[in-house]
Amino acid sequence: MIKKTLYFGNPVYLSLRNAQLVIKIPEIVTNESLPESFKKHSEVTKPVEDIGIVVLDNKQITITSGVLEALLENNSAVITCDSKSMPVGLMLPLYGNTTQNERFRYQLDASVPLKKQLWQQTIKMKINNQASVLQVCTNEETKCMRVWADNVKSGDPENLEARAAAYYWKNLFSNIEGFTREREGIPPNNLLNYGYAILRAVVARALVISGLLPTLGIHHHNRYNAYCLADDIMEPYRPYVDELVFDIVRSGIDYNELGKDLKVRLLDIPTLEVKIGGKRSPLMVAVSQTTASLYKCFSGELRHIAYPEK
Repeated sequence: MIKKTLYFGNPVYLSLRNAQLVIKIPEIVTNESLPESFKKHSEVTKPVEDIGIVVLDNKQITITSGVLEALLENNSAVITCDSKSMPVGLMLPLYGNTTQNERFRYQLDASVPLKKQLWQQTIKMKINNQASVLQVCTNEETKCMRVWADNVKSGDPENLEARAAAYYWKNLFSNIEGFTREREGIPPNNLLNYGYAILRAVVARALVISGLLPTLGIHHHNRYNAYCLADDIMEPYRPYVDELVFDIVRSGIDYNELGKDLKVRLLDIPTLEVKIGGKRSPLMVAVSQTTASLYKCFSGELRHIAYPEK
C-alpha cells in the first residue's frame, strides 16, 4: 500500500489517540464560545500506520512526543521547514529492520570495487533517464547522452555524470534566460530544491526500512552530510522531479514564489508513476525495491541495483 504524505502549512495541534494522529486547529480549540460537541467533530484523525511522510511547515505547529514516537515506530519520515518553507531537517527511525546489525555489517564490509560498480550502474541509469526526460520535454538531440551513459566506467573516473548534466541543464530550461542549475539560482531552482528534498526523504526512509545506514554512501563522502547514501541512490530518480518541474513551468503558473499550490504539486512526488522491473509502480514503492536490491548487492545476492527506467 502506498503511504500518505501529510503537509501542514498552518498552525495546528498534532496529538495521538488510539494509534490515530489527531489534528486540531488552535483557533477552534481555544475559542470558548464554541460548544464542545463542535470542537470534537472538528477534529481530523489519520491512522499512523498509513503515513509515510509528514512535512511541518509552520513555526506554530505543536506536536507531541507521542506522535513523533508513533510515526518513527511506523517508519515514517518527518520533515521540518525553515522560514522560507524549504525543508531543513529530517527525522528518521533508528531501527527500521529486524536484522539491522547484520545488514549494517554487509554495508560496512562492502569492497571499493563493488561500490564503484554500483556507482557505475547508478550514473548510467541517471544519464539515460535524463536523456529520456530531455527528449520528451524538448525534443532535443540526446544521442550524445546515450553514448556517455554507455561509456560510464566503474566509479565514473571520467566524470561523465558532470558532462551529461551540463548538456542536460543547458537544454532542459533553455527558454529561461540566465538559468543554471544551482541551489541559490533563479527559479525554477526553488522548485527543484524543494522536489529533491522530498525525494531525499523518501529515499532515506526506504534505506532505513531496508536496514541500511543512510550516512555511508557508495560515492558521496561529505563528512558533514548525514545522508550520503540517500544522495547516491536518489540520482536516477531526480529526472522524475525534473520532468514534474518542467510541466509546472510549461503550464504557465507563476513559479517565482513557492506557494501552497506549487507545494501541493511537488508533494505528489512519492506517488509519481515510474517503471521498474518492467512494471508500473508509485515512486515510493519503487524506491523501496531499489533499496532492497541495494542491500542484496551488499550481501552478494544480486549484482545489479533495481532502478526505474524512463
